[in-house]
Amino acid sequence: MELKISDRQSYREYVNELKNGDLKLFYYDMLRIRLVEEKIAEIYPEQEMRCPVHLSVGQEAPAVGVCKALGKDDFALSTHRSHAHYLAKGGNLKAMLSELYGRETGCCGGKGGSMHLNDPSIGFYAVPIVGSTIPIGVGIALGFKIQNKSEVSVAFFGDAATEEGVLSESLNYAALCKLPVIFICENNLYSVYSPLSVRQPAERNLIDIAKAHGVEAFKCDGNDVVAVYNATTKAVEKARIGGGPTLLELSTYRYYEHCGTNFDNQLGYRSEEEFNLWKAKDPLKMLALKLVEDDNFKLEIEQMTKVINLEITDAFAFAKSAPYPDEASLFTHLYAK
Repeated sequence: MELKISDRQSYREYVNELKNGDLKLFYYDMLRIRLVEEKIAEIYPEQEMRCPVHLSVGQEAPAVGVCKALGKDDFALSTHRSHAHYLAKGGNLKAMLSELYGRETGCCGGKGGSMHLNDPSIGFYAVPIVGSTIPIGVGIALGFKIQNKSEVSVAFFGDAATEEGVLSESLNYAALCKLPVIFICENNLYSVYSPLSVRQPAERNLIDIAKAHGVEAFKCDGNDVVAVYNATTKAVEKARIGGGPTLLELSTYRYYEHCGTNFDNQLGYRSEEEFNLWKAKDPLKMLALKLVEDDNFKLEIEQMTKVINLEITDAFAFAKSAPYPDEASLFTHLYAK
């Protein structure tokens, strides 16, 4: 299919026609997340985004691989590092950036910022308190089961959240009630500046912990989007027919600092050697290797990049020009109705 780089709409339509398992669609979605976050990092120093940001550059594969295995009515619970999950689940880029700029067109009306990208219309909530996605994901799954629905819930969390007591309680209850919930641990080795080696005993194994509670669990290369998608698809299919919960531990790595838009290897908590080792396993590079036999793929990457950058430019212009929330909105959404 010959595509004109200048014909933005035809290329977007082409991408939309790709099926979930198509590698080019995976690549497009990961590239889109990467370019959005790199643009955030580039212009964040302008200090117009008055909220902390936690970037997922390097960790795009878990977001895309998991969310592409979900339906629109399934729910995904994300953490403080939520941009990638939000976009992969079908979130609106203009609404996301508006939220970062504190504008009323944001997905939370400009009140939440980067860590509270909530949009029930696409089945997405971000909960920045460490470990909180785990019991909320179980609660949503319980609701699905009580209502005899076929939907599933997914709880994303980081490796540090596995140290919260609520994990064991949630695993136990989910297994006991055979709830349609999938636990996704994005293990990027660090909690801020603390490596796993100083936080957890060497013998501790998340997979064994899950299995001890009766939850089926697997480790997966979190930088291989195809492996993530396949593993999640199996877990989703099992959950939909009443087979109960699954836990997936996805190994991955963030490139930027824990919170912010800088690189922080100079602090010494991780080595340059380790950083470069993970860069060599970049999820975009790994997927591109699966597509090398497609002679047109390099051209398609150029087309993808141009189309995505046009979208990003439009979205930032929209967010920057949108109005701030009215003062009266300070007193709305304070209590549940």
